[in-house]
Amino acid sequence: MTFAVLGVLTAAAVVLSWLGTAAAIWALRRARALAAPNHRSSHVNPTPNGGGIAVVAVVALAWWWADANLRTSWGVIAFGLTPLLGAAAVLAILSLRDDVRGGLSPLVRLFAQTVAVVIGFSSLPAQVFPGVPFWVDAALSIGLWVWFINLFNFMDGIDGIAGVEIAAIGVGLALTATMGGMPPIVALYGMTAAAAAMGFLLWNWAPARVFLGDSGSIPLGYLLGWLLLVMAARGQWVPALLLPLYFVADATLTLVRRLARGEKPWVAHRTHAYQRAALAMGSHAAVSLRVAALNVALVALALMAVRYPDSAWLPLVAGLGLTAALLWYFERVAAAPIADVPSSR
Repeated sequence: MTFAVLGVLTAAAVVLSWLGTAAAIWALRRARALAAPNHRSSHVNPTPNGGGIAVVAVVALAWWWADANLRTSWGVIAFGLTPLLGAAAVLAILSLRDDVRGGLSPLVRLFAQTVAVVIGFSSLPAQVFPGVPFWVDAALSIGLWVWFINLFNFMDGIDGIAGVEIAAIGVGLALTATMGGMPPIVALYGMTAAAAAMGFLLWNWAPARVFLGDSGSIPLGYLLGWLLLVMAARGQWVPALLLPLYFVADATLTLVRRLARGEKPWVAHRTHAYQRAALAMGSHAAVSLRVAALNVALVALALMAVRYPDSAWLPLVAGLGLTAALLWYFERVAAAPIADVPSSR
């Protein structure tokens, strides 16, 4: 019965996300909400921006339904998801307004994200950092969560990459939660997020017909960040680090470099390793597929860490090595003397 419900919800999430994204493309074109190419972007044609609102709607609907109907039979990991999903909805609406009209202040964005994270923090099942005072745990958890939201937004810069990452994290969370003996509802949350991402990828794969936009990347980063913190709070720190490792590494290293050069971190750019590699290779799909391959390896390593908890540091070291290898490869590709011509996104 459990697998039947999970299968039906997963299939429904794929279909609803695909249909919802199609509707979003139509509405965004009508509203002239198009991302115009410029010297900081990685595409050459005006493209609807904000299709991720459909993905967020599907994920939120699936999680709300599961929380309302499956709490007794599938297990409970939070007192209730209404505050969390409400905060995600506010972030989605605020970000959609920015996708369509633009001009939203970075300070307003950061304030809204911080308030949402503080609200969502109450939905965590336990301390993320056990053994430290509550205020230390809260400060570290909130800070990491806000950073994850922003790095997820930063990493949505070429066709397919964000959808690939959501799918990998979702499937990885479902598998590691199941192997680790967590409530089955965690697997449902992960699989429905992955399924919604797959429905969106049918429209977003290179050359993309729609972009995720802030209305997708910010609330989805918020919800995935919550799930990863739930894993950490349940003692699964290594899987929580491994599953999003490429996004965390590329975004963090790029931010450090930009700050060292005195650049404003909120200004749009295309200096991430994956962006420069896509530019040099002339293919978004080639880069996204390489990130997908790394993610498959990271999911396998996360499962090893759950299966052999006493040696969990070995999969973590291996994951760090593989991630460093892909970043090194992208840096080598980007350094090749290829003309600075945007790819076909």
